[in-house]
Amino acid sequence: MAWLKFPVSLPKMRVTLSSLDTCESSFTPLVVIELAQDVKEETKEWLKSRIIAKKKDGGAQLLFRPLLNKYEKETIENQNLYLVGASNIRLLLGAEAVGLVKECTDAAMRAFTYGTRHNFKGFHDNNDDFLTMAECQFIIKHELENLRAKDEKMIPGYPQAKLYPGKSLMRRLLTSGIVTQVFPLHDTEALKKLEDTWYTRFALKYQPIDSIRGYFGETIALYFGFLEYFTFALIPMAIIGLPYYLFVWEDYDKYVIFASFNLIWSTVILEVWKRGCANMTYRWGTLVMKRQFEEPRPGFHGVLGINSVTGREEPLYSSYKRQLRIYLVSLPFVCLCLYFSLYVMMIYFDLEVWALGLHEDNESVWTGLLLYMPSIVYAIVIEVMNRLYRYAAEFLTSWENHRLESAYQNHLILKVLVFNFLNCFASLFYIAFVLKDMKLLRQSLATLLITSQILNQVVESLLPYWLQRKYFLKVKRKVQALKVDIDTTLYEKVLLEKEMGTYLGTFDDYLELFLQFGYVSLFSCVYPLAATFAVLNNFTEVNSDALKMCRVFKRPFAEPSASIGVWQLAFETMSVISVVTNCALIGMSPQVNAVFPESKTDLVLIVVAVEQMKMVAENLKEESQEDGKKAP
Repeated sequence: MAWLKFPVSLPKMRVTLSSLDTCESSFTPLVVIELAQDVKEETKEWLKSRIIAKKKDGGAQLLFRPLLNKYEKETIENQNLYLVGASNIRLLLGAEAVGLVKECTDAAMRAFTYGTRHNFKGFHDNNDDFLTMAECQFIIKHELENLRAKDEKMIPGYPQAKLYPGKSLMRRLLTSGIVTQVFPLHDTEALKKLEDTWYTRFALKYQPIDSIRGYFGETIALYFGFLEYFTFALIPMAIIGLPYYLFVWEDYDKYVIFASFNLIWSTVILEVWKRGCANMTYRWGTLVMKRQFEEPRPGFHGVLGINSVTGREEPLYSSYKRQLRIYLVSLPFVCLCLYFSLYVMMIYFDLEVWALGLHEDNESVWTGLLLYMPSIVYAIVIEVMNRLYRYAAEFLTSWENHRLESAYQNHLILKVLVFNFLNCFASLFYIAFVLKDMKLLRQSLATLLITSQILNQVVESLLPYWLQRKYFLKVKRKVQALKVDIDTTLYEKVLLEKEMGTYLGTFDDYLELFLQFGYVSLFSCVYPLAATFAVLNNFTEVNSDALKMCRVFKRPFAEPSASIGVWQLAFETMSVISVVTNCALIGMSPQVNAVFPESKTDLVLIVVAVEQMKMVAENLKEESQEDGKKAP
């Protein structure tokens, strides 16, 4: 990969903005640091000295320079942008520091060390593609975050920005507003190659997951791998559901066979994914990679004290106070939101009764269409409520003041999943088990599923892409209007990327798949086309999400991952709920009731037995997996 060579010549990047044929100023920029416009010169000089200082002196020993030189700052609008890179040797030493795992020549996966570098597959002294670009940017991020205060009591020029020994300088600069953002740069040539094999040519093919991992890192690659796997796993459901829908359309009660298939499908696909995921992450080295010690999250605050585990001075906050905030404020608020969601649901049923009465009094094409309006409006309201609640959940979880990012994410995911589950599925459970109206259940499920898919495609991909294109044209015109005799290619590239939206992680993407899995696994037996629509949506979702990652958002820093994390547990929980739901639907069906015309006791026992057999099978499998891990 030529982007690691020194000196470097970047395509279409001519001289003046970055003289790439000189010593330290000739590095390939990998990361951009943007400072606030009014940052003092002494702060800039201090930050530069800490970044380029040797490791033994407490620095990061990285390469650092401003985007514009002195002459160019006078010619072009100064953006306070700085470029960060590293030499090839520095990156290899960084790979050892972060514990990257690579394949050895004997096919074993081992943590990389610089001293034994020649024992690793694909490494040569003149080979510059041993580390992927995503890994190099992850190393630089790690080094920047591990710049720590020594004897400084404050950030130079900002006495209110207090420091203490061991405090992460970059986190303090970000929370103080001195540094506005830190982001990795796209590689134009590598991105073009990735796009050509990924989404620019619409075709039914596998995604280049390894290439996605090389460019964006394991977390993003695992999401796209799961999206692809889940889409292909839906195809058997779609194949069975299409003829089932066509030939048994008017008979809403003949769903026993499809519900039985649902029972098996919803469990098997998750077990198969776990195996496939483990194979991928082992090949990438993240399955056996040691976890880094987790630092306090940037928003964490408290009274300065000594951490009993690390011995470092850092803010401490009582877990008792945090629990009070959770149980006395957050929990009641979540319950209030759930009550409001149920209240809105009852308004929706009132609208259904009103639309049905209007249609019965005056049957026409218009009143027939009006029957679908309550469901469409309710689906839109659900999406709006989900998004509003998300902001409230983020605020509450931040206010709870969790020390670690993982704890923050777990509490946020729990809040959001509980509300989204009730908000999206409560009406379907009410129709199925209280009203017992299978026709209305089919209509509601179809409307909720299709409407949510359309809204998600528009809000998450099309709208951001349209806004980004408008800004791109604006910057183009602005740069072309500069009457200067210098090359502005790099300046334009950085300026465009810094204004792109920030990708906030895979949370929303997994949440969308989680809800889709719920719609398909819970009630698709009464609407067999649910899987078909999900497959069609996911084929476009792959391309729209790829476009979003490549052209709409800034490039995110890579994050090593060994699995899809807490989302695996979320999908497995939904699978258990789907088993219980489908067993209950089977128990309600006229065909099964005909077998037990006198007593319902035997029927209930059979339904519970099926559900319990599934639970026992899963427990036995987990125990066997644990025994396998303990075995020598």
